[in-house]
Amino acid sequence: QVDLVESGGDSVQAGGSLRLSCAASRRTYIDYCLGWYRQQPGQEREGVAVLASDGSTSYRDSVKGRFTISLDNTKTTLYLQMNSLKPEDTAVYYCAARPEAVAGTCRYYYGMDYYGKGTQVTVSS
Repeated sequence: QVDLVESGGDSVQAGGSLRLSCAASRRTYIDYCLGWYRQQPGQEREGVAVLASDGSTSYRDSVKGRFTISLDNTKTTLYLQMNSLKPEDTAVYYCAARPEAVAGTCRYYYGMDYYGKGTQVTVSS
């Protein structure tokens, strides 16, 4: 079991920046996949960015060049730096984890085993 708690959600104007944080209840396994997902109003939850234990990342096209996923040295806090925010980034953002990921499967379009409760990000025009 991995408990994930997100923070950092806020209301900002278009063009602004936010950094989301996710605290994990335990250090991740050796072959992990961690990520950020979001659910926009009236939409299904979708992958935004993921980070594999080998350091590789995967981003959905709409956030490439604007969002950056990272992990602290203790491997218990995951971040999502969001720059140049757009109104269409408005969503509830969820931290997610798959503690034992098969190599090559850490991609934003795959699901995860654990999700946090989410944090609201609202971007106004």
